[in-house]
Amino acid sequence: MRGPLSLSEIAAQLGGRIVGDPDCKIVQVSTLARAGAEHVVFVADRRYLGELARTRAGAVVISPEFEASTVLPRIVTDEPYLYFSRLARLLNPLPVCEAGIDPAARVHPRAAVAPSARIEAGAVVDAEARIGERAWIGAGSFVGAGVRLGDDCRLYPTAVVYDGCVIGARSILHAGVVIGADGFGYARDGDRWNSIPQLGRVVLGDDVEIGANTTVDRGTIDDTVIGDGVKLDDQIHIAHNVRIGANTAIAACTGVAGSAVIGRNCEIGGAAMIRGHIEIADGTRISPGTAITRSLRAGTYTGLFPFDDHGSWLRNAAALRHLSSLIERVRRLEKGLLGKESNSD
Repeated sequence: MRGPLSLSEIAAQLGGRIVGDPDCKIVQVSTLARAGAEHVVFVADRRYLGELARTRAGAVVISPEFEASTVLPRIVTDEPYLYFSRLARLLNPLPVCEAGIDPAARVHPRAAVAPSARIEAGAVVDAEARIGERAWIGAGSFVGAGVRLGDDCRLYPTAVVYDGCVIGARSILHAGVVIGADGFGYARDGDRWNSIPQLGRVVLGDDVEIGANTTVDRGTIDDTVIGDGVKLDDQIHIAHNVRIGANTAIAACTGVAGSAVIGRNCEIGGAAMIRGHIEIADGTRISPGTAITRSLRAGTYTGLFPFDDHGSWLRNAAALRHLSSLIERVRRLEKGLLGKESNSD
């Protein structure tokens, strides 16, 4: 965390219009309920105006619509949440990578490691791997043979990158991430399964961030490709040969089956299920818990069966199982009624 900044110093770096004392000093961001005089908060929705009236914060980031709702020193901006995220990073910059290879790390003699990179204790870097400038490989991580890590990458402790994979510049892999494990490829051989060699790679673009314990499988023959700026939450599974377009965001516990193609700038909610070998158009939004079983044009899609008390849910589920037969009965009744009307004419 850096030292206190005045509102005028903040606005000089991030923009925005100051109302009130420009010399108000801010040390950290906070919530409305827990803020003190050294904190800055944000308000982007009318629902929080009551909390704003009670907050003890020193300053607020707020939209023009609500700027008259407080007497606190404030920075007025059209996008307060985005502004707040940038302000939080300004006040809490990422730690600087301190170059060096820990004596307890193992780096293969044929690996190429930039002088400014950092490799922590217990990490392994295999033959022919190339580690970019200021890349940071955390304790216990593994970087396989022939891997390419771009400049300013960060691998948190225990992240694993299998042989041959490519990680773009400024990408972040959190703890427990596995990049490049074999895809789920098997062919029936009588009563047994015969494994299919997974010969492709995983290629991550620049500025990708992958949450803890997420797995991205290597391609069977072609590569699995994650575009620039993609954000994957914790505990997601991306299967072999999937392609995800730039700046798409996917929330936790989603599963994407093999060879699915997801476009650019998509938003996919938690626990969504994406079938393999389908295409999802650029800009598509998928609600949490939705199962996608066919290709989609751009739009918003929701398929969650709403929760209910258990007894009601069971009755509704039972009715849903008989829906096709009920539809057929209705069709027969309609046909009969139409026949009677024709006869009466």
